Amino acid sequence: MPVRNTVRRFIDEKLKITRYEFSERTGLSKTTVYSLYDNPEQIPNGIALNKICDYYKIQPGELLEWSED
Repeated sequence: MPVRNTVRRFIDEKLKITRYEFSERTGLSKTTVYSLYDNPEQIPNGIALNKICDYYKIQPGELLEWSED
């Protein structure tokens, strides 16, 4: 799949928080957060994307990237 999520990079490099903290702040379930974090091929659904973007005031492009792989 050419589009991948960059949630792991966002959490680890930009926010420097735990997955648990990310879940608590955004209101996403731990299952969703851990799944997105561990699997870059999983694309967040609209609800998850909206929650993350709304809480952190970011554009969806900060969480998704296109790759030729």
